[in-house]
Amino acid sequence: MTNSAQTPLSDRLRSLVDTVQHNERTLRRFQNVELRLIGAQDFASFLDTLFSHLPREFSLASVTLWLDDRAPMLLELLEPGAMRALGLPGLKTSREGGLAAQGLCDEGRPWLGRPAQRDDAVCRAFFGEVRTHDSHTHDSTIPASAILLPLAAGDTVSGYLCLGSDDPERFGEGMATDILERFASIVTASLDNVAHRERLKQLGMTDSLTGLANRRYFDERLREEIMRAARYSVPVACLFIDIDSFKRINDTYGHQTGDRALAAVAACVRQQVRLGDTVARYGGEEFAALLQGDRADALTVAERVRLAVERLALQDDRGDRIALTVSIGVAARTISGAPAEAITYGRAMLEEADRAMYQAKRNGRNRIEALAKAGD
Repeated sequence: MTNSAQTPLSDRLRSLVDTVQHNERTLRRFQNVELRLIGAQDFASFLDTLFSHLPREFSLASVTLWLDDRAPMLLELLEPGAMRALGLPGLKTSREGGLAAQGLCDEGRPWLGRPAQRDDAVCRAFFGEVRTHDSHTHDSTIPASAILLPLAAGDTVSGYLCLGSDDPERFGEGMATDILERFASIVTASLDNVAHRERLKQLGMTDSLTGLANRRYFDERLREEIMRAARYSVPVACLFIDIDSFKRINDTYGHQTGDRALAAVAACVRQQVRLGDTVARYGGEEFAALLQGDRADALTVAERVRLAVERLALQDDRGDRIALTVSIGVAARTISGAPAEAITYGRAMLEEADRAMYQAKRNGRNRIEALAKAGD
């Protein structure tokens, strides 16, 4: 075979390798930004990552974040006084912004294109300026191309993230959006996580020993999630987790070791659930987790928690390993009643998970039980 015949194939292979390497580098850079978002301890850090770190990392002309200030978890964060104090022009809550974004993102899909080709309302909603009518030029604050990404959890959209570029070809129809859609899902979950943390600070609903939410906060979130589940007919689940033979640990090794065991199990549970799920120290050695998902999802999470706790390497004062296990009760519901009945539904689900946990205790500990399949 001649060199001239080999060249086209070699070029194609080289181009393919270059593309794969470029995609890997891009994915790593996105993962670095995602880790900053996931680790954000407050709203200010979250916004700094989006508005400062993200555009530097990817040479973006603009980043605009529209958030629905009616969303329950965002109400306090987006209070007008707090918004003014942040002083971020790229953070928006106007109703026209939400309507414009909803119109562009058909069926919850991202929109890509040139903002200058959209109507004035869209430009004004996201970039604060409109095109001039006496010419076809546009204000410099309007990017040459952009992508608009819905921030959605299930069927609920809480906001939109708009990334703009000076390159008119960077965001256009036909472009693969998988990585950016994944990034949007991380932004959504991280925003929910930050909102949880801010509310815990504001309301004093943190358990000081474990750093988890306390029972009061969990009960409030349970009511909110049941109302959301009833409104959208989506499943919600609850885990009730109890450390096995905890009194023996306290009696044998002392309360300081018992406290370390509580903190270790708390961290373990937090690591095994998804961002946005609620975990609380419900009382004593009992923990509760509120999950978005059905019974099968909850059982999967419960097994991850059980295994992770079983593998914990907690040591006593002499360096010997202390065996830790948990018993877990699972309950789940897909609710189709009136949201006003949320409190009743929530209590019933929590009580069912509690009874299932005690059944796990009776059946030998270090296990998972679910009492009923109906309603999952």
